[in-house]
Amino acid sequence: MQVRVDGKVGLVTGASRGIGEAIVRELLDAGATGVVITGRKAETLEPLAADLGDRVVAVVGNVADERHATSAVATAVDRFGSCDLLVNNAGTNPGAGPLTEVDLAAVDKTWEINQRAPLVWARAAWRGSMHTRGGAIVNIGSVGGLRPSPLIGAYNISKAAVHHLTLQLAHELAPAVRVNAVAAAVVKTRLSQMLWSDDEEAAARAHPLQRLGTPEDVARAVVFLLSDAAAWITGVVLPVDGGTTGASAGLPG
Repeated sequence: MQVRVDGKVGLVTGASRGIGEAIVRELLDAGATGVVITGRKAETLEPLAADLGDRVVAVVGNVADERHATSAVATAVDRFGSCDLLVNNAGTNPGAGPLTEVDLAAVDKTWEINQRAPLVWARAAWRGSMHTRGGAIVNIGSVGGLRPSPLIGAYNISKAAVHHLTLQLAHELAPAVRVNAVAAAVVKTRLSQMLWSDDEEAAARAHPLQRLGTPEDVARAVVFLLSDAAAWITGVVLPVDGGTTGASAGLPG
């Protein structure tokens, strides 16, 4: 099976490191004509774009800003001719704790970035390119959006919303645009450190495959869903989780 995106132009939010960076590299390896990458900090985003070469353009901004989304899509169209593939990867989890105690300002920020922003970017991609050319969207969800767990309830709720947003957009944008999501378990990134840094071996044992995920594990699944190899797949939330959702093992926390 050929997992290729030759001739396609991608846009990846939250791309300066971790899963986002791995997705960008995988898109380039799979033949993308160009990729626009976004993030908040020029000092991390722009050196990455320079390192990856002239098929990558950095657009710095706040993922929650509608004008930033419109500008990034326009950059993809102006520089490479289209915006065919969108990956809503940017996410945050600024507040941990029981929902009865967690700071509501942190909840608001989590929900704005994790569940509202993907809609903002899907709308921008649709209006800026996909309504005429079609395309594919992948949202980065979480196994936390499939079942509750301690400490990160606000985050889990935001990812459950992302999963339902995926289904809704798949229904509304078909047949021109396919929309899918991946539900990742504990991937070894900075964002997820609270789930594994205290005892990495125990966190790994909580997964039937006995290891934490890597950004590359998620990136390969994302690029498959974006590619024509998945041409008859839409409205799917694909677990990429080391077996956690198919077994009784629980996540740490």
